[in-house]
Amino acid sequence: MIVVIQRALSASVEIGGQVRASIRSGLVVLVGIEDADTEEDIDWLSLKIVNLRIFNDANGVMNLSVKDVGGSLLVVSQFTLHASTRKGNRPSYLKAARPETAIPIYAKVVRKLEEHLGSAVQTGEFGADMQVHLVNDGPVTILIDSKNRV
Repeated sequence: MIVVIQRALSASVEIGGQVRASIRSGLVVLVGIEDADTEEDIDWLSLKIVNLRIFNDANGVMNLSVKDVGGSLLVVSQFTLHASTRKGNRPSYLKAARPETAIPIYAKVVRKLEEHLGSAVQTGEFGADMQVHLVNDGPVTILIDSKNRV
């Protein structure tokens, strides 16, 4: 599983011109799921996301997590994170999980994040054409691949 985490002052997801979800200060988490993803990947990544210390403390040092600052999470599925661009100019998405595999994993990721955060998580809609609006704070953007834990 690959995630792109962006620290945000605010963010929202629109589908068909309607706001589906929005947050104020917190994290936007783009999630790319592959067939090889397991419960272990879900557990490890959800804990990592909630405890990642990328918010400033009183001294201006990134020393606090989204949980520490009472921030929110907006989670959006994004299969294009598994794009392969090795050959030619048209990305291949063969590594990305098909919906029948990815949807249950995505739902588990959201549930685990809610469990670890202790509050509801906002989401996009799996497979929908979404417009994600984001005011990136910092900017702070972190890429994590659950297959590269070492």
